[in-house]
This record gives sequence, C-alpha cells and structure tokens, in this order.
Amino acid sequence: MEIVRRRAYARAGFVGNPSDGYHGRTISLCVGDFFAEVTLYEWPKVEIVWTEEDQSSFDSIHELHEDVELHGYYGGVRLVKATIKRFYEYCQSNGLTLHERNFAIRYSSNVPRAVGLAGSSAIIVATLRALIDFYRVEIPLHVQPSLALSVETRELGIAAGLQDRVIQVYDGLVYMDFAQERMQIVDGMECGVYERLDPALLPPVYVAYSTEVGEPTYVVHNPLRARYQRGERDVVEAMEIFADLTDQARIALEQGDAQRLHELINLNFDTRARICNISAGHRAMVQAARSVGASAKFAGSGGAIVGTFRDVEMFCDLKRTLEAINCRVIQPLIRTPV
Repeated sequence: MEIVRRRAYARAGFVGNPSDGYHGRTISLCVGDFFAEVTLYEWPKVEIVWTEEDQSSFDSIHELHEDVELHGYYGGVRLVKATIKRFYEYCQSNGLTLHERNFAIRYSSNVPRAVGLAGSSAIIVATLRALIDFYRVEIPLHVQPSLALSVETRELGIAAGLQDRVIQVYDGLVYMDFAQERMQIVDGMECGVYERLDPALLPPVYVAYSTEVGEPTYVVHNPLRARYQRGERDVVEAMEIFADLTDQARIALEQGDAQRLHELINLNFDTRARICNISAGHRAMVQAARSVGASAKFAGSGGAIVGTFRDVEMFCDLKRTLEAINCRVIQPLIRTPV
C-alpha cells in the first residue's frame, strides 16, 4: 500500500507584508520549527479522516467552549477538502490525467493557531504536495502558490495574498515581487516573480508569538482589502511604502548592513500601525522587543512578531521580557530548500 507523507512549514513575513495582496513586494522566511503534515494512503473510497482539531463531540459544554477558544470554529477538514477540489479542477483544466486509485487523507499540525504564522496555508500546501506525489503529476513550482491561494480565495472566500504560499512552496528565504506589470498568467493562475535568497545573509533573527488566544487572519485582512479597493489614499500609499522597504531590505541583506535592516523592520511595523488598528496586546509585544534593543514587526496578521537582535545577551533579554507578557520566543530554524 502506497503511503505519502508531506509537510509544509510555518512562515514569518520578514519585510513588506501585508503588501503581497496589493501588488507589492515582500521578503519572507520559512520557520522550520512548526509544520503541518499530511498523510495520504490508498483506500477503497476517497475519505478525509477527521482529527482532534475537527472534533464535534464533547464531554461537556465547558470542553466545547475550550475547544472553540483554542481552535476556533473551523478546523482543517474544510481546507483539505477544498484543496482536493481545486487540485482536481486544475488537473482537468490543464490536461493532466489522474489514475483511478482512491485514498484516505488526514492532517496534523503543530503550528500555533491564530497568531499569524500561516498554519492554514501550511495545511493546504502540504495537502497539495501529497496529491501531486500520489497522482504523479507535475505542477510548475511557481504555479503551486497560486493554486494554493485559490483554495482560500475562490473556494472559501478568505482574503489573502500569495506570500505565505510562496514561502511554503519554496522554503528558505524568498524575495517576492507582485507588481501588476510583473504578474503573469500561467496555467490559468496569476503568478508573481520569486527569487530565492541565501539565508546565510540574515543577521540573528527571532520569532515570538503569543501563547494566548489570537484571531483568524481574515479578521485583519478583509477590512483592509475593502479599504484598498475603495482607493483610500493612506492604504494605497502604505502598500507602496511596504514595497520600497522590501527593496531596501534586500540591499541591506546583500551588503550585510544589520543596522539598516533593523531600521527597515521597525519602519514596516510603524507604517502598518498608521493604517490598521493594532490591539493593545499585539502592540505590547512589539514595544517589549524594542525596549531591549531588538527590531520588531508583525510576522503575519498579528499575534506573532519577527525581528533581529544583536547578540546572545540581547536574545536572553528578549526572552525574559516577552515571556513576562505570555509570549514564547525562538530563534527559528530557517529550513532551506531540498
């Protein structure tokens, strides 16, 4: 019996987010400490196996409440199901023949939930990788992020950009350009320009995330997208600033200018704070990190931050200060492409 296991890892938007959904540019890194894993194996019927995160039976009303607080109202089964549907549609549209064998599929994830580390898209990308392997079809690497994005935007109506899916498909450290004039349609999918960068260019990097309850990404992104589409000047200008910060950050990386990179990361958050409502708890994370001399910005939609630090002493100060406000701090394992 054929068994396929594939993973996709968490990510941290290093510079430029959230401009990826608004024709901007970003640099993102793969956080190898956390991942979603999908296991797929031959089975008489196509079956999606429910996991603990998707349970609908509880021992008490208290247990139901705690489950919703921890996992939200939506588990990962809808993500897996929607990914299978979009994979099938892509193959049908592009003349890819699928064999007749059926499968059962299940997922697991240790990505902290609702803190902006891209746990949902990790489930989608891991599912897509498993399907590609099981059916032995070839989907171009630069198309896979767009196919993964369509699962959320087209099937589930979730506002999102390409950044998370790009870094989860490519791994490592990636520069991404989503400028309208650089986007191309490939196999019916809109794709940007993606360049791998050497992770060795990075100065010491940390990621910190809240251990308390977060909020789903769409709570942040849906209102922002509506404002952008209305042409609100502050939002449109901010997206242009994010894109410019990304280009400056790439130069700073290539020149080994850690101080300039520090400044650009801080500017990224300060620009975001001018156009988005930042909760007191999330703002406190950034302020705590900056208070010990580190740079800090959101790694995603909020609940996790990323930044640079100078040395071991500063990292110890970071851990102490952020742990005091219920945050976990790590030096991320930046998974490189295999």
